[in-house]
Amino acid sequence: MNALREPHRLDELLNFRLHRLHMLSGAPVVRLLEGRHGITRREWRLLALLADRGPLSPSELADQGQLDRTRTSRSIGLLVSKALALRQTSPADPRRACISLTASGQSLYEDVFPQVADINRQLVSVLDEATLNALDRALQGLTDQARQLNLTVAADVKTQRRQGGSKRLLARSRQDALPAGEASIF
Repeated sequence: MNALREPHRLDELLNFRLHRLHMLSGAPVVRLLEGRHGITRREWRLLALLADRGPLSPSELADQGQLDRTRTSRSIGLLVSKALALRQTSPADPRRACISLTASGQSLYEDVFPQVADINRQLVSVLDEATLNALDRALQGLTDQARQLNLTVAADVKTQRRQGGSKRLLARSRQDALPAGEASIF
């Protein structure tokens, strides 16, 4: 049986292997972004999302960039301070904001995207067309399955959190660790 289907070691877990690939293949991108352009990978992701999708709210950026809102907020602040993005608040509700690219941000995107795309081309160049198409289909299937797993696990975790979540589990593990007949002070 394939080790991906029945992993027995860390190196056989799909997420670990994908993370390793992401880190190795992303290193040239990080050097390009930070070394030549003075932006982080996270800032690049937000910049590229804004270039691709147009103005978005900070929460939409976080969701579409698959980042937590706090880190997204910090990255937006950095993009604004570098004059690459503009944050406009709604006159009707100052708590609502819209983030868009400045002309400098759009120009940076147009300069950097072809370079990142070239790194991507070099990475996938080792795959023939049939393998590349199979990988594309496999990634889509895995992404769809991950979405389903997230829905299932999210519902299960919410139920456990309502029942005391980690505090309940910690108390249970402490209780299980006591010798028979002894009560916990917790």
